Amino acid sequence: MEKKLKNKAIQAGEEIAAMVLKSRAKALKKRKSALQKVNKLPLHAPAPILKTSYMRLLSGVTQNKGVLVAEGDSWFDYPWNDVLSCLEDEHGYDVESVAHKGDCVEDMAYSGGQLVELSRRIEKLLRQGALPKAILLSGGGNDIAGDEFGMLLNHKLSPIAGFNTNVVEGVMERISHAYVTIIAAVTKLCQESTGVQIPIMVHGYDYPVPDGRGFMGGWAFLPGPWLEPGFRNKGFDNLQERTGMMVNLIDRFNLMLQEVAKQPEFAKHVVYVDLRNTLRNKTVTYKKDWANELHPSEDGFSSISNKFAILLDELP
Repeated sequence: MEKKLKNKAIQAGEEIAAMVLKSRAKALKKRKSALQKVNKLPLHAPAPILKTSYMRLLSGVTQNKGVLVAEGDSWFDYPWNDVLSCLEDEHGYDVESVAHKGDCVEDMAYSGGQLVELSRRIEKLLRQGALPKAILLSGGGNDIAGDEFGMLLNHKLSPIAGFNTNVVEGVMERISHAYVTIIAAVTKLCQESTGVQIPIMVHGYDYPVPDGRGFMGGWAFLPGPWLEPGFRNKGFDNLQERTGMMVNLIDRFNLMLQEVAKQPEFAKHVVYVDLRNTLRNKTVTYKKDWANELHPSEDGFSSISNKFAILLDELP
């Protein structure tokens, strides 16, 4: 990334973080005032003792391996189970999440909504005496897939068939700038609120199979498919060919994200998670790992979370 543009992205992130911190400072003053008005009253009623089998089960799992704060897209916010639920249920972490399915990384970087909620979650943890072990960021899939996916492609009958290099490079550059901005913003938020540099974990995606399956089969009123329509409209009918093309696109995305994580400003506290080849993408077996074109199955999410857990366990 050109140094001048990178510096502008970092500056934008820090300016957004400053706005969020200013907003939260004002909110915290209101909270302090509200608590002072009731300082003669108990702030917490004693919790009832519920002697149920469920409560007895909970009593055995009060400890955790650390608290994570997460911001991102549907890989962190998917019905029934996702990366975060697996990190909680299978690996013993507690997770505070502001992730929202369907969000683009540009939304996360520039709209400020998720960053405000992220800051609020960190404040809650600090009031409880807990310091996040890491901040997890997930994004970029929605910036590529969906209604605009076909714009990345030249028609199969075109003399320049396949992905349009210039368009793909432009999209990757846009995502890269957004990631630099959001990482710079989260870095500043964490330093200002906690006084320490909390590790930030980002991830690429694995190789999907553009077979036309949407959420729960892809009925008209449900999300998806995200990839197959673009391929079909541009004349690419062979599933094996489409899958090979997605390998190249996902490799490009991962390379871009690796380069962001290696920036000198981020290298010491940003961890990149390479998820490629975690899930199968071969014709006979891929449906065991992929629920649809963009999202892993239950077993797939479990395998993905294992990759996160290995790196999280290595953090101090």
